[in-house]
Amino acid sequence: MMKMNDAKNKPANEKPEAETPDSNGIKNQFNAEAEPQPEGPTDSNNTDDGEPTSDEAGEKNREDPDDNKPPTYEELESDIAALKDQLLRAMAEAENVRRRTEREKADASKYAVTNFARAILSVADNLNRALESVSQEARDANEDLNNLFVGVEMTENELETVYQQFGIKTIDAIGKKFDHNYHQAMFEVEDPDQPAGLVIQQVQKGYMLQGRLLRAAMVGVSKGGPKMEDDLAAEDHPSEPAGDNPVQTSNAYEKQSDAADQESGGTGPHVDKEL
Repeated sequence: MMKMNDAKNKPANEKPEAETPDSNGIKNQFNAEAEPQPEGPTDSNNTDDGEPTSDEAGEKNREDPDDNKPPTYEELESDIAALKDQLLRAMAEAENVRRRTEREKADASKYAVTNFARAILSVADNLNRALESVSQEARDANEDLNNLFVGVEMTENELETVYQQFGIKTIDAIGKKFDHNYHQAMFEVEDPDQPAGLVIQQVQKGYMLQGRLLRAAMVGVSKGGPKMEDDLAAEDHPSEPAGDNPVQTSNAYEKQSDAADQESGGTGPHVDKEL
């Protein structure tokens, strides 16, 4: 009853209120325009830095099951054999280095006096020349000269003793077959009574140091005589080696003489310039 009265009491010219849009709808529209939209399609399986996710990694492992497969027995045996071979090679190389070092050390100790011995050989040469220059007749005629000769001879003998203490030995050349490994031919001597290639004179002594040549002996070699028995045996059996040292052949001196003649540009016996 009261509502009907209120409706009647309202003025006739009053307009009804216009409907306004919902305030929540305006806020939603504003937020939608403010938020930036992502460019391009998004993939939930990829991370921001481009790396595959755990799902992709799991799929890759499932695709390659042989990567985690343990090695077979044959593969292990092959690897063990290769490692054993490397170990043996390394041990062999270490042993070779050790032996080479010991040999070099021994050689350095054994041949340490090489340069000194070679330099002191001239002293022995001069002493020998001094003794050879005095004849027996002069010694008998002059007592002072004989005493001097004896003193020089004792000095030479003492020097030879010192040489032997350090492994230096004199090469015995007179009456031996010529060997270019130990002898240096200075000249040839025509002697039909002596076998060809025999050392009949010695100009300068030769020396050995611990089995190694220190200086070759300067010698004169016979020529024109019959061949030595070893040479004849070598000619009868050319296929057999002549003794322990095959370089001591019958034509060893001839080869050296020919080579010396070619170097000097002439023929005939070669005389060393030092002579």
